[in-house]
Amino acid sequence: MITPTSLLYPDAFLSPLAIDEAVHRALDEDLGRAGDITSLATIPEATKAQAILVARQSGVIAGLPLALATLQKLSPDIEVRPHVRDAARVARGQHVLTISGPARAILTAERTALNFVGRLSGVATLTADYVARTEGTRMRICCTRKTTPGLRALEKYAVRCGGGFNHRFGLDDAILIKDNHIAVAGGIRPVLERARTHAGHLVKIEIEVDTLAQLREVLDTGMADAVLLDNMDLATLREAVRINEGRLKLEASGGITLDSIAAIAATGVDYASSGALTHSAPNFDCALDIEA
Repeated sequence: MITPTSLLYPDAFLSPLAIDEAVHRALDEDLGRAGDITSLATIPEATKAQAILVARQSGVIAGLPLALATLQKLSPDIEVRPHVRDAARVARGQHVLTISGPARAILTAERTALNFVGRLSGVATLTADYVARTEGTRMRICCTRKTTPGLRALEKYAVRCGGGFNHRFGLDDAILIKDNHIAVAGGIRPVLERARTHAGHLVKIEIEVDTLAQLREVLDTGMADAVLLDNMDLATLREAVRINEGRLKLEASGGITLDSIAAIAATGVDYASSGALTHSAPNFDCALDIEA
């Protein structure tokens, strides 16, 4: 039997608990108190159907485990034959899943399943476009915490499907000192001293800087692991790489777009983070077609 985890991209983890929670929440939102009254009213209970989940554009697929879990939640009698798994690149018109079983369950699951695949494939496809423009450089493209509330684990998984990398997942897995932290704490050295005192031996510390003078101050302290270079132009990024001399990991951030990512990668920074990967990814066009 095909299970949701068997369709996961093998190089990116997504907890089965996160899948179950997302599917339960989405179906609860859609089914409400009375269920799918349209299908109940128009489709006899014993009716069987076969459907194809088809890509209507080219791109990178993600979210198939969510689609499968949605279908299986509504009926254990649904059978699914996958033609690809997550992170596969597909062409327009390509069949992604073949689904057969109780017609009511398939029709009820349709929109929720397509919402998951459309949203996550959109993130994966946009990420793949960014990654393609950095080919030949050492830079890694990363997502941020600018995710849809409640869907962060799913969207960050989709970034991995597209060949990107994850920044921190939340406020609890790394220390990222922003400009407001620096202002409240009284400066770069005081804020880094407090952070270093508090941090466990496995916790990394990154600090945001706006100028090369601030970068030099961070380097002089010797207390950071990485520096976020905020909204710096290309010339300043290149100079930051020169000043750093490979001592700390450098991350470019702020206003990064598909048009600018190649030039940013060429400066020599180690990472670039873009909220656009998740907050501005267009929906991937896919459909569920009932076969006659």
